[in-house]
Amino acid sequence: MGNKCCCCGSKRSPPERINFTGMKMAVTESNHRNIGIDTRYTPDPQRSHADIIRNRSTPNRPAVAAKGKIVVGLYNYEARDNTDVSFKKGDRMEVIDDSEGDWFIVLHLLTKEKGYIPSNYVAAEMSVESEDWFFENISRKEAEKLLLAEENPRGTFLVRPSEHNPNGYSLSVKDWEEYRGHHIKHYKIKPLDNGGFYISTNKTFDTLSELVNSYTRNAFGLCHVLSKPCPKPEPTMWDLGPTYRDKWEIPRNEIHLVKRLGRGNFGEVYYGKWKSNTEVAVKTLREGTMSTQAFLEEAAIMKKFRHKRLVQLFGVCSEEEPIFIVQEYMSKGSLLDFLRNEEGKQLGFDELIYIAFQIASGMEYLESKQLIHRDLAARNVLIGENNIAKICDFGLARVIEDNEYCPKQGSRFPVKWTAPEAIVYGKFSIKSDVWSYGILLMELFTYGQIPYPGMHGREVIEMVEKGYRMPKPTSHVLPDEIYQIMLNCWDARPENRPTFEFLTHYFEGFNVTSEVPYREVPD
Repeated sequence: MGNKCCCCGSKRSPPERINFTGMKMAVTESNHRNIGIDTRYTPDPQRSHADIIRNRSTPNRPAVAAKGKIVVGLYNYEARDNTDVSFKKGDRMEVIDDSEGDWFIVLHLLTKEKGYIPSNYVAAEMSVESEDWFFENISRKEAEKLLLAEENPRGTFLVRPSEHNPNGYSLSVKDWEEYRGHHIKHYKIKPLDNGGFYISTNKTFDTLSELVNSYTRNAFGLCHVLSKPCPKPEPTMWDLGPTYRDKWEIPRNEIHLVKRLGRGNFGEVYYGKWKSNTEVAVKTLREGTMSTQAFLEEAAIMKKFRHKRLVQLFGVCSEEEPIFIVQEYMSKGSLLDFLRNEEGKQLGFDELIYIAFQIASGMEYLESKQLIHRDLAARNVLIGENNIAKICDFGLARVIEDNEYCPKQGSRFPVKWTAPEAIVYGKFSIKSDVWSYGILLMELFTYGQIPYPGMHGREVIEMVEKGYRMPKPTSHVLPDEIYQIMLNCWDARPENRPTFEFLTHYFEGFNVTSEVPYREVPD
């Protein structure tokens, strides 16, 4: 249960590592700063071919309100301190100040209370974003995952922005057929030149709402009449509360450690509560694990990175030892432990594809922000309800002082996950993360099998340098095309490895069945 990962949570033995004392190194400690050890990002060399498919929308919805506008609640929200305002789904509020982005200052029009609200919990009144059936910043694969929830009946639907037409939308509907069971059908909602929308040319509508309302009364050629909007999962809270919107030091007396979840290389991890009611995960770092100042500098940077596929860092308690890292709680623990337990072993192939997609999406965001993870592995991915996957511990590898992560002469590495150029030359880049992602894919599709089974770390280094790559497993289902993606991630030349943007698109578009991308409705 909950947040067991490499840094301080796994109950399992740490990954096999090797001591490099006496091993030939191409650089010395004194010139590490010149080769990228303290550099946040090593730019990719010019690629000989493009692997980008399309521009992706921003992962976080921009603020839709402006001063004086009315917003409505999309979810229920309970105030977390004395500066914010509680509201219920459908409540109307006037925006007083929207300059802070993540938090609006509003006047609740019913209770007359004034204070902060999280901006991603509301939408402008009468806007398409305020509709229960409209989902922003959601991929096709994420839409399918949400719609296929067991409690959703046939005809459950959602509308999302089109991936290909900036002015169009996609309608996704849950269907059932005897020969294939429940599945999702997608329809293009196309824009008219003079305004309005249509699915089939003989039925046009002035607004999306009119279109949806019409298809809730009659299928008009769809697979099923639209029965009910898909339930919306609550968005990620980027801060514990408005008090912490611009700071990251949390008073230690606000954190209650409820249950120890595990012990790792650098400390322990707990399930905890902030102010006795908000679930959090708390990592405690042993004294001497890292420089407090270096960690605080890194934490201030890490807190600014916000993506739904990254575990959100809420803040730290650093004024006394041990340092607490307070972050989002993920109920299923590390991906590695999850894959090896009974629940994880029941995952179907499509669920594994979904997890691969989510991890690539999170890494694509880090790639776009020029941040290197340095220790991407199944142990550093956390799983929540409905198989939601999020990457944790990005950035920590830069400040750990245990020699596990500091690549200098005599140091040790998680060698089975580390790219050759990072092991031998200390050259970390986003492309060395791509290599690690390929290893993680092998962990994923073999349900947590140790990479390079039966081989020691030094043997792995020597064999990989000679061109050896892990063979396609015979004990698990792995299509040739996915194994080829792994081999591409393990290309000896970093510049030839795919980008995370490409990998995200690949797994997002990977179809387990031969389902056609979009259905055409006859005119």
